[in-house]
Amino acid sequence: MKAALITFPGSNRERDMRMALTKASGGKPPVDVWHGDSDLPQGIDLIVLPGGFSYGDYLRCGAMAANSPIMREVKKRADNGTRVLAVCNGFQIACEAGLLPGALMTNAGLQFICKDVNLRVETTQSEFTKKYRKGQTIRVPVAHHDGNYTLDADAVKKLEDEDRIAFRYADPLGNVAAETNLNGSVANIAGIYNARKTVLGLMPHPENATDPMCGGMDGYGLFESIAESLA
Repeated sequence: MKAALITFPGSNRERDMRMALTKASGGKPPVDVWHGDSDLPQGIDLIVLPGGFSYGDYLRCGAMAANSPIMREVKKRADNGTRVLAVCNGFQIACEAGLLPGALMTNAGLQFICKDVNLRVETTQSEFTKKYRKGQTIRVPVAHHDGNYTLDADAVKKLEDEDRIAFRYADPLGNVAAETNLNGSVANIAGIYNARKTVLGLMPHPENATDPMCGGMDGYGLFESIAESLA
């Protein structure tokens, strides 16, 4: 797997992401790409948009980053089938750039949320989640103020019908309810795919659950899955 890790002004999770990608690829670090670049190296299998507060979250979270020079090439590569992993602020950027449907709004409680949460794996029919079991509950951290995934009812039904919901906020037993919806996201959605399941966006941080000594290993299955798929 040859990954490209995009860094924007205000990104702050690229180091954690680099460690997770390097571990999953057998010690091969990702290629670092700056927001001002206009091209990506050839042979890239996976593009990663990490978390943070790109451009200080001015205008809207991800809005300015979505119009940075490198995103033109990211969208071009994504249209041609290159896999994209977009985490937290990366998810916001992907939605603003039109790579994924919907928008990430301010959390329903109007507060920044930073804690470990339970996610239910909704599908394993994906290169990103095939190492998990459908219905499996995993525990990974979140850290966001604007993670309230918003989409109209018809579009949510389309996601469900096309098996494009990746993760939902749940309790430790995998039950999905209003009480487990920490930020107000429609249908408890924590992560989604594009129509071809080549782009995955999610608010939680799987890269921070890839070490048994620090946060556990529940997020590592995602990186194992994509690394094996792109080997």
